[in-house]
Amino acid sequence: MGEMVNALTFDVEEYFHAEAFAGVIRREEWPSLESRVARATERLLEVLSDAKRSATFFVLAWVAERHPGLIRAIRAQGHEVACHGYGHQMITRLSRPQFAEDIRRAKGTIEDAAGAEVIGYRAPTFSVVRETLWSLESLAEAGFRYDSSIFPIVHDRYGIPDAMRFPHLLAAGSGRVIAEFPLSTVGWGGWRFPVAGGGYLRLLPYAVTRWAVNRLNREGQAAIVYLHPWEIDPGQPRLPAGPVTRFRHSVNTHTTEGKLRRLLRDFHFAPVRDVLAGVGILPMATSA
Repeated sequence: MGEMVNALTFDVEEYFHAEAFAGVIRREEWPSLESRVARATERLLEVLSDAKRSATFFVLAWVAERHPGLIRAIRAQGHEVACHGYGHQMITRLSRPQFAEDIRRAKGTIEDAAGAEVIGYRAPTFSVVRETLWSLESLAEAGFRYDSSIFPIVHDRYGIPDAMRFPHLLAAGSGRVIAEFPLSTVGWGGWRFPVAGGGYLRLLPYAVTRWAVNRLNREGQAAIVYLHPWEIDPGQPRLPAGPVTRFRHSVNTHTTEGKLRRLLRDFHFAPVRDVLAGVGILPMATSA
């Protein structure tokens, strides 16, 4: 279906790291809960191998510390390893110094596990919002060359509704720039609708996602698909939460792998760094 290359991404975290459970699962409890991230991520690697596609894995450093072999395997199989922060804390809850320490620690931990430089970042819960745009300066200072955290929609937890919808460069202070790859949306009747990731892929029929990616590609734009390993794990434990949260988190997890396989057959995909380099907006590396 055309030669446009889209970006394929996975946010590597445990099922209990989702922000939806922050109010019911304390961080101190995390180590005592069943770990399922390695098994689910290995399944994703098998799916990608079958399809002969490569992707970007935004790894939570908390996971990298506990499963360094998994991170090495991601890298060894030709995928890009990027950063999802250290402990899945939304930037809105961190001061600037706290955020700088979080990404410094996370970047070092993930690079040690991967044996490769990390140049990309995605904020937990897409928490680069209008009030935290200062975080882009911190990312550039720490050596990151691109971010994929801004969702140009209205949402109850995140989003900058009037942000640019497609990859672009942003000023990041002190003469630095950083590339931004916003999460995919389609415009319809003056509104923006999120597509091609997470709960939207699970909730909607596959035909809707295929239509949306096709539409973006016909407009000459790359889509960016995102998923979490727990979204292909229908056997994950059910955590105590309200009905809306449980629905958002678990709806159609039994269908996700099949939809992903169809996407990989229907469209071309590559890691974020390659897509950004292909359109000429990946900033050059700078000395720290």
